Amino acid sequence: MKSLMTLITQIFTWWNGQTLGTRFWTWRKGELVGQDELGNTYYRARNTPLGERRWVIYNGYAEASAIPSGWHGWMHHTVDTPPTEEDYAPKEWQQAHRANPTGTADAYRPKGSTINGGRRERTTGDYEAWTPGA
Repeated sequence: MKSLMTLITQIFTWWNGQTLGTRFWTWRKGELVGQDELGNTYYRARNTPLGERRWVIYNGYAEASAIPSGWHGWMHHTVDTPPTEEDYAPKEWQQAHRANPTGTADAYRPKGSTINGGRRERTTGDYEAWTPGA
């Protein structure tokens, strides 16, 4: 039953896992490069007319911010060596991944926003609306 739901999901959605086209391309040309701590899998295809192609199949919803910093450089051709082929360790200033909270209850809502309610504090230099004839 799960495989049938997976197939239906791949036919009708592009944001949840991979589509049938991506599955076929991955099967035909893809070389598995590695997997990150979030369960995303990374592939590459060499010898394409445009050079090496790199792609990710997300574990769940396709959220570009769900690519850890070590893989981000490889995905964007900033570095040629994927984290699986080197002794990669995050720098001390690099933070762990945090999902983008936009559109969720955890989103930032400043004081005075329509959802948060209240009024924002008046600041110095706040503009004053123009009134005709004033």
